[in-house]
Amino acid sequence: MSSRILGLCLLAAVISNGCSSRQAPVTATPPASAKTSVLRIGVAPDYPPVVFKREGVVVGIEADFAARLGEHLRRKIEWVELPWTALIPALQQGRIDVIMSGMSVTPERERMVLFTEPYMRAGQMAIIRAKDVALLGQPSALSRGRWKVGFEAGTTGARFVQDSLPLAIGMPFPSAEQALRALRAGEIDIFIHDAPTAWRIAEDREGGLLGLYTPLTEEHLAWAVRKTDIPLRDQLNAALARWRQDGSLQATLDHWIKVQVRVR
Repeated sequence: MSSRILGLCLLAAVISNGCSSRQAPVTATPPASAKTSVLRIGVAPDYPPVVFKREGVVVGIEADFAARLGEHLRRKIEWVELPWTALIPALQQGRIDVIMSGMSVTPERERMVLFTEPYMRAGQMAIIRAKDVALLGQPSALSRGRWKVGFEAGTTGARFVQDSLPLAIGMPFPSAEQALRALRAGEIDIFIHDAPTAWRIAEDREGGLLGLYTPLTEEHLAWAVRKTDIPLRDQLNAALARWRQDGSLQATLDHWIKVQVRVR
């Protein structure tokens, strides 16, 4: 659910096509039966700049990728908006075909879904109030003291707080936006969330927040399909491989993320 301060943007994110030994074919033609079918995309659109709503329309990195996928697969795109925690159950139940919602690859999720090749490296980062930088500006300070630490329920940020900040008073929130409002209001001291959220805080001059760009975890964002849907996974990987080669993957990321993000 994201930067140029102190040169730390160099630590932000790196897109990698070498995260897996599998190499997707560059050219893959969808089967004839799929050419005119609908691709149902599950999304929780509350994670700018990855995927969110602007004037009632789903936009962001995932939205741009989805539009390109529709052209690549010659399928109509249909957004299915769901709460974050309902995405994987909906996929398993066949109510959606793919999750494109900034989902991190984790061992737990890999047991439930089949992930594509990652399209972005983006671990957890801390967000604090700018006035607290002397107190909390170093990552080591997060684990010292009984800070009120917010996180979005059901995310890898929640797992990080649970496993790595034993002294913290963990405070779950249903969305990143609610947690950021609580941070501005002084109801929490720190908010832990994915890197794209920290990156976009660089534009939040009036809000008084500051993203700490040292990654706290190593994570990759990817799309998810059903465990049995290997053909669709391979088609999505083929699209990603082509976009890496022609530069459009990098161009999409550069459009939405105003930090140093590089394709390897």
